[in-house]
Amino acid sequence: MSKAEPLTGLGVSPGIAVGPVARMAGRPELPAPAPVSDVDGEVAAAAAALDTVAKDLTGRAAGAAADAGAILEAQSLMAADPALADSVAELIRAGSDAAHALTEAFETYREMLAGAGGYLAERVADLDDVRDRAVAAVLGRPMPGVPHPGFPYVLVADDLAPADTVGLDPAAVLALVTERGSPTSHTAILARSLGLPAVVGLPGAAGLADGTVVRVDGAAGTVEVGVDPTAVGAAAGELPDYAGPGRTADGHAVQLLLNIGSAADLATGGGGPAAALRDAGIAAAEGVGLFRTEFLFLDRHDMPAPDEQQAAYEAAFRAAGGRKVVLRTLDAGADKPLPFLGLRPEPNPALGVRGLRVARVRPEVLTAQLRAVAAAARAAGAEVWVMAPMVSTAAEAASFAGAVRQAGLPIPGVMIEVPAAALHADRLLAEVDFLSIGTNDLGQYTMAADRQSGDLAELLDPWQPALLSLVAACGEAGRRAGKPVGVCGEAAADPLLAPVLVGLGITSLSMSARAVPQVGAALARLTLADCTELAGLAVAADSAASARAAVRDRVPQ
Repeated sequence: MSKAEPLTGLGVSPGIAVGPVARMAGRPELPAPAPVSDVDGEVAAAAAALDTVAKDLTGRAAGAAADAGAILEAQSLMAADPALADSVAELIRAGSDAAHALTEAFETYREMLAGAGGYLAERVADLDDVRDRAVAAVLGRPMPGVPHPGFPYVLVADDLAPADTVGLDPAAVLALVTERGSPTSHTAILARSLGLPAVVGLPGAAGLADGTVVRVDGAAGTVEVGVDPTAVGAAAGELPDYAGPGRTADGHAVQLLLNIGSAADLATGGGGPAAALRDAGIAAAEGVGLFRTEFLFLDRHDMPAPDEQQAAYEAAFRAAGGRKVVLRTLDAGADKPLPFLGLRPEPNPALGVRGLRVARVRPEVLTAQLRAVAAAARAAGAEVWVMAPMVSTAAEAASFAGAVRQAGLPIPGVMIEVPAAALHADRLLAEVDFLSIGTNDLGQYTMAADRQSGDLAELLDPWQPALLSLVAACGEAGRRAGKPVGVCGEAAADPLLAPVLVGLGITSLSMSARAVPQVGAALARLTLADCTELAGLAVAADSAASARAAVRDRVPQ
């Protein structure tokens, strides 16, 4: 295939890198079933394999950032589940060898998760990874993992599990390319946190052989082959000349903010161009636009104590160094099940009790969180804005605003993730002080396309004109009310799309640290009038692809 015919997938982490392909080893092959002569010994071997995997994942979690650590800890709990070990033992006593018993037991759990849909279905890939590691351990084979060829490379895989991505060295790995995956898969989330360009859902990834030099564009979602080998690493090493604050060429201010999961996400230091870009982004950002708090609650059977919550929030506020922090209250529910909530299963979790709706059945969880946030803000002397996820009506916005102010927090806001909220943005802004648009969920609900479905990638593209029209409605409502409207979805991290969002009336953009210098540099080359013109082109387009093409043709390279 020539360079003029790039492979096209879904760009989930912006940036450009050029380098040779190195493929990740696949799952271990099962040998033919073998008769079991020592049943107790076989049971013990299977239990030891599960224990090895659990301890390995726990060890990896301890050295990982908050979001990656939470994912790995959840995988460790899967491996350590006594019910799983009991199922494996029963299968061995029924005549299976350890490797096949492990495979069969995991398959039962896999079918249960896949059939549940929503967040539980997303965990299938995690479960598959735990299975493959356990089978490798019981067979005495190396666990699946990332290659180490001794030179910078583009990592290509069918998919990447959290245990793989958490160990990536951004100084050696130039970009990630996977055949499967979605905008909210762990590959996408961790690629952004590591500051690596990434393309997922790429049908031709299986045909990329080791050593093939490719050019990965994580914004456009393309992978080109047959590129000049002398360009290896050059694009990845470029550091835009940008130091903040965010503004257009004619001085129109646009706050550039950070998406974080804990204080650790604001720490600097490390090697390689990606780390340098990330450090520059942390330094240049004007604050935090999305502090996700759910990682503190994951896999808990009891709600985190008030002092534990306060300590975690206070650490993040202090790490922000006096800059404002926009905190999102617990974004959980039936599609992101937390054991301590005790919510019943739902046939369509994406449309069920999630986000702020959890307060309908467990109001004390929100009350306790707001009190802890307020105490942490006072202790750190921080400027803290608080917003709720999954708000649909003005009545919900008013109720949340009242709870926030009663807790002693002066600036309440809501997220726009539901078309109804975007259409009534004026009414919501009459109750709260700001809006923040989550383009991932808003795109999902606007296009009726499951955000986990790689087969619907084009519908989930944030360049969809229908989605941009809803963003425009929010921006116009903000102008009328004289109140800020931000974007904290991954659309904000696209240097080509960011000027469009500004032209639609968006006043702040929140993103991964590595994207800040690129977005800032892109805005600094354009006037507000330029941004407005680009926004008109994108909204008037017939498709996401034509919107992107129209803007790219008008933007100086």
